[in-house]
Order: sequence, then structure tokens, then C-alpha cells
Amino acid sequence: MTRALSNDLRERVVDAVGAGESCRAVASRFGVAVSSVVKWSQRYRATGSVAPGKMGGHRKRVLEPHRAFIVERINQTSDLTLHRLKDELDARGVTVSHNTVWLFLRREGLSFKKNAVRP
Repeated sequence: MTRALSNDLRERVVDAVGAGESCRAVASRFGVAVSSVVKWSQRYRATGSVAPGKMGGHRKRVLEPHRAFIVERINQTSDLTLHRLKDELDARGVTVSHNTVWLFLRREGLSFKKNAVRP
């Protein structure tokens, strides 16, 4: 993924468009895409700034606040399945998929093998 162009360039482009030049002429003069000129101008009109928006980020973990409940249920019930654990979480008001439960268990290092004593 490429990084954002400098704010100085963005400001010069927006100033040129504000002075009356067409977006195509400004794009050609500064060596940027016409779509960039249009988007930067729109952002400036909407927010008053040409600074780029936030890129990327992290999603918060939905099951982290319920870790104690999940660990307790795994320790209490040896034949608990992912789907049943998902249903129990759903009854508590936490709607997730069974894949979310599996990823949480794997990330936490919690074993979910029902036949751990068998060789």
C-alpha cells in the first residue's frame, strides 16, 4: 500500500483549483491523478483540511471481555463444542460466529480437544 502524498502538495493543488484552474489542468501540472485532485478538493470543501484520512487500524476483540466466562465453560464441560459455546454466548447477548470463537480460543492458546487423554 502506498503512503499518502504530502500535505504541501495537496494544499498547492487545492489552491490552484480554488484559483479557477480545471481539475485536469491542475492534475497535469502537478503530476497527480485527476481523481486525486477532485477528492482533495471535495475533502477541503467538506472539512476545511486536505490532510489524509486515517489508514488501516485494528478491530477491537469482541470476546475479550467474556474471556473469564469462556474459560470457565471450557473447564466445566469437557464435551463442549464450538457451536454450543457460540449459542451460550448468544444467550448472553454476544452474537458471534463459530469461527470467531475458534479464532479467540486459538489466539488465547486454549485447548479444545475433547479426547485429550486418548493416545
